[in-house]
Amino acid sequence: MCTSYFHLNYTFDYTPHILNMCNNERPYCSPQHVQSFVNDTWMERYAAPVDASTSMLIWSFVVSVFSLGAWAGAVHSGSLPVTYGRKKALLFNNVVAVVAALLMVFCRMARSFEMILLARFLYGYNVGLGLSVHLMYLGECAPKKRRGFLTLTGSIFIAAGKVTGQIIGLRELLGSDSAWPYLLASSGVPAVVQFVSLLFFPESPRYLYIDKGDTEASKTALHWLWQEDDLKQEEDDMRSERESVQGEKAKTVLDVLRSRCVRWQLLALAIPCAGVQFCGNNALYFYAFDIFREAGVAEDKMHYLSIGIGATEFVTISLCVSTARSYTHGGPRRGPPLLTMLFKTCSLCLQDLYPWIPYVNISLIFTVICIYGLGPSGVSMALPADLFLQAWRPSAYVCSGTINWVGMFLIGMLFPYIVGAIGQFCFLIFVAYCIFSSAFMLYFVPETKGKSMIEIAEAFNKLNYKHKHTEKEPNMLQTQF
Repeated sequence: MCTSYFHLNYTFDYTPHILNMCNNERPYCSPQHVQSFVNDTWMERYAAPVDASTSMLIWSFVVSVFSLGAWAGAVHSGSLPVTYGRKKALLFNNVVAVVAALLMVFCRMARSFEMILLARFLYGYNVGLGLSVHLMYLGECAPKKRRGFLTLTGSIFIAAGKVTGQIIGLRELLGSDSAWPYLLASSGVPAVVQFVSLLFFPESPRYLYIDKGDTEASKTALHWLWQEDDLKQEEDDMRSERESVQGEKAKTVLDVLRSRCVRWQLLALAIPCAGVQFCGNNALYFYAFDIFREAGVAEDKMHYLSIGIGATEFVTISLCVSTARSYTHGGPRRGPPLLTMLFKTCSLCLQDLYPWIPYVNISLIFTVICIYGLGPSGVSMALPADLFLQAWRPSAYVCSGTINWVGMFLIGMLFPYIVGAIGQFCFLIFVAYCIFSSAFMLYFVPETKGKSMIEIAEAFNKLNYKHKHTEKEPNMLQTQF
């Protein structure tokens, strides 16, 4: 396998998570820097300070516009890679990130906080489009025996991007009042690196063979990527899938939602993807700094502790990818988060009774991060590439991206209200979802490791058409086209 896979994976997945430093996670660039810039700009324009409600509204837009851009990018991830190819879609996506970085660099010079809003939207678009297309490209380039491993590596570099953003966001580096525009623009650097490196990469072999019918270009791409001469098994797999397509065009999102032939694939995609947000990992960050403060951690030291959280996530996700065996392990791996959330609920109830409880809470935060890295964090990334055939795959990525970003938006918007209503018992909601998703993954998702796309589709057809007569099952694959 050509080792440049890992280089390409790094240059994308580092990009989006540097910018998310001003979202709602305090270890990064202080929101006060941006808010101060907004206040100063408003004063220069209108010779009056911005009122509190307007300031809150502007800041809310700064935070939320990222998720809106990500959702827009996820929606376009179903059409752009089909029309222009996976490689060209990624090249375009890097241009978007570079434009966003330039807007961040020059926003203070132009005295325009609107440029920050636009840049945030473009960065979100870059994440939403790039994450789906990148994983699509990587999954279609990989041989089936390594496809799951290589698509799971995406979670490693997302975690690497997070911890890198935490480090360069320190006040001693780019987290100061004078350097914050360069901090927010730093995501443009890996975008440039990926744009240049992608020029030397071929288009997806499966896209060339199945969608474009260019057999020779597909063989050339496979030789370049795999550095192997024996490609007969992969060519036979692509030929079987192409013959099954029979000239059908790529399916739409509406087709995915309505078609019985991919009903269980959609469920096997939606439930784990939602679990990334509803397993409680992201919501835990709402409590993290309060717990640090109750444990006596100094305010100026908390961001160093947050770097430890990011580093823990990076290490555990790396271990998860290196030891992953199958996607059905996603079911049993929901058990530890479930137990940890129960312990977390109990410790929050007791935190005022004993002085040592806050330290237990800190250890539980790290425990949840470890479990999240070893379990659900990377599984959802690999699912669209493994569960859906070529004609359905782009729209499947639209569905997974939409679920992810809508789930993140809902957690960010609703969780503070849930905390206000039920307090420390809020984590029981995530316990319930872990139980549900664990049972579903364990009992209803077929194994995909080492199987061809056709074999996976046939396994799911036993669920999609379980009431059909067995003699009709060999022809059921045709219904997916």
